[in-house]
Amino acid sequence: MDKQQFYKFVNKLILPLFTGSFLDGEEESSVRDSEVAYGKKNSLLIKPTKADEYRLILKRGQPFQTFEVNLLRSIIAEINKIAVIPLEDDSYLSVLQENAIEKSICQSICEQETANCMFSILNEIQKWAARTYEGRKIAIGIIINIGQDVSAQEDALSYNEIMNNDFFALLSDGVSSYIEFDKKGYLLGYVQMEKLKKLPTICPYEYENVARYCNERRIGIVLTTTGDILIFKNRNLLFANRLGRWNIYSHEEVIQLLSNRGNYSIKDIRRSIYFTALDSSYSYNGGCIVYLSKDEVENALSHINAHDIIDERYFEMKKAQVLEIAGRLYNIQNLSSMEAMYNVPYLTFLQEQKCIKAQCLRKIINGKPFHELSRKLRLELVSMDGAVVIDSEGTIIAVGAILKIEAGSEGGGRLAAATTLSKYGTAIKISQDGIIKAFNSDRKLNKVKSIFTVG
Repeated sequence: MDKQQFYKFVNKLILPLFTGSFLDGEEESSVRDSEVAYGKKNSLLIKPTKADEYRLILKRGQPFQTFEVNLLRSIIAEINKIAVIPLEDDSYLSVLQENAIEKSICQSICEQETANCMFSILNEIQKWAARTYEGRKIAIGIIINIGQDVSAQEDALSYNEIMNNDFFALLSDGVSSYIEFDKKGYLLGYVQMEKLKKLPTICPYEYENVARYCNERRIGIVLTTTGDILIFKNRNLLFANRLGRWNIYSHEEVIQLLSNRGNYSIKDIRRSIYFTALDSSYSYNGGCIVYLSKDEVENALSHINAHDIIDERYFEMKKAQVLEIAGRLYNIQNLSSMEAMYNVPYLTFLQEQKCIKAQCLRKIINGKPFHELSRKLRLELVSMDGAVVIDSEGTIIAVGAILKIEAGSEGGGRLAAATTLSKYGTAIKISQDGIIKAFNSDRKLNKVKSIFTVG
C-alpha cells in the first residue's frame, strides 16, 4: 500500500473508528519501528508496514488505551493481507477494507473460531439494517455465548439457517428479548432480560440489562430501529456502528478525564454526567451539560437568565448581579423597575414572573443533586432545549437554560453555549447525530480546548 492509499484508508476508516481523532502530520521512520506505537501526549504513530520510511501521527483529546492499540495492529495486519490481492476496481477494495475493520473488532473480543462466526452474524445483521419488515425498521438482539457449544447435537440449528428468514425479525426486540447462539453460531434459545442482578455497567440507559448479561463469556449484538449496531461485552458497550461507521468506546478513560483525578464525590458526579451524555447520544435528541468549577459559578451566572434558575441560593447571587448592573447604568427608572422585580422572596419571584418551567422542575427534582436523580429523569432534563447547569457539588442551577452567548460565538446554539460556559468549568455538547464533545478552558492560551470526543 503506497502512502496516498494509506492516507485515504486512515481518513476514511480509522479516524471515524477512534472518534475525535485527527492526523497531525507525519514523521520519519525506520525498519526498527513497529507499525503501531505510542507517540507523544495522546498520540499514536502508524504506518502500513515496518519497511515504510514514514509514520502518520494520529492524535485525539483522550489517551489511546492498550486494547485500542492492539485493535489497530490487527486492522493494519488485515489490510496488508488485502493489499497483495490484485484488484482493478477500487469499490471492491473499499468493501474489503471495511470488512477488515469488522474482522479485527471481532478478533479483539473473542477467539478466532467465534470471531469468524461473529463476523458472519454481523453481516446478517447489516442486511436487516438495510431493510424493513411490513414497512417498519427492525430491532434485533443476539447473544453469542462463548462458553457453550451445541454443534454436535443432532438437532443443532445454525444462525445462517435462521437469520435470513422473515420470521427471525419477530423473535427479539434488542432491549428485553434476545436470541442466543453458542460460540459456533448454533441456536441455544431465547433470553428475556428480567430480574438481573444490579451489576455496574457502562452503556446507554436502555441497554443496561443486556450489558449486565454480557459478562466476559457472552457477547451481545443489538440492531436498533435507528440502524445502529451495538456490541456489548464485559458489561460495557464496546463498539457501535453508527451512520455506517464503526467507533470504539474507552469509557473509563473519558470518565477519568472528566473526574480530573478528583475525590470520590467529584468522580461520582462526573460519572453521572458522562452516563447522561451517553444516554442523550443514543436518544438522538441532543443536549448540553455544564459542570461549573467551584470558584466560577458567579461568573457563569452572568450568562443565565434568572427565570431559568431553580435553586434559591443561586437566584440570590443572580439578583445581586442584576441590581448591581442596574445601579451602574445610572438610570433611576430602570433601577426602580429591577428592584421592584427582584426585591421579593425567591418563590414570590417565580410566581409573579410566571416561571412555570422553573416551578415545575423544582417540584420534580425535589432538591436532589444531579447524580442522585434517576438516569431516566436526567436524560429527560438534558433533552430539553437549552443547557443543564450544575455546580461543583452536583446542585442543579438551571435546566433548559437559554444562555447569553458571547459575541462572535460560532456553530449552533448548543455548541455556542458549551464553548461559552467552558470558560467556567467543563461543558459537554451532545449533537443530534449522537456525537459527544467536551470542552474546558486553556487558561494559559486563553482559549477553549477540546477534552474528548465520543461517538
